[in-house]
Amino acid sequence: MAFAALIDIPANVGYVAVFALIAIETMGIPVPAETALIAAALLAHKGGMDIGTLIVIASAAAILGDNVGFAIGRHYGRRLFLARGPLLAHRRRLLEVGEPFFARHGPKAVFLGRWVSGLRIASAWLAGMNRMRWPTFVFWNALGGIAWATSVALSIYLLGSIAERAISIAGPVAAGLVVILLAGLLVWRRRQRRAVDARATSAGAEGE
Repeated sequence: MAFAALIDIPANVGYVAVFALIAIETMGIPVPAETALIAAALLAHKGGMDIGTLIVIASAAAILGDNVGFAIGRHYGRRLFLARGPLLAHRRRLLEVGEPFFARHGPKAVFLGRWVSGLRIASAWLAGMNRMRWPTFVFWNALGGIAWATSVALSIYLLGSIAERAISIAGPVAAGLVVILLAGLLVWRRRQRRAVDARATSAGAEGE
């Protein structure tokens, strides 16, 4: 439903929707941000949106939202995160899972958490609550936001109809698997190319 809803509205509204959902999610509120980004990338594949603009907007939203989440976490985090209300059990679970991981791997949690739904929502709060230095957070947050937006949007955009068929069968989870598959394929092809170049260089040296 989320894919169809985004694809059926004008592209300029789609940009706003993607920005808003990603910013809201990275502030710490569970919304289908990655689903919206995937849907927008599919729309870009069909010519309805510009993939470069989409990546810039998604990256900016992720960075902005996380910095707001960091500030909230630094000043009000634990009290707000554990306050009674909707999704209390879910919020407690995020802390239980996220805090031990963050304590051991702070910068990596901020960067790699982009690709894990629970950590994508909570990592900025955890960084703030754990008193991570803001310059360190800004660096890893920006790097992660750009890498996440680029990898998800560009992978879906390049795969196009293949990704759309996979999503229609298995849902958004399939899109994540498609991204991983594409990344693995690109790494394999690069290694193969390097191996061929190395053999050619070696053969040339022997010929001399």
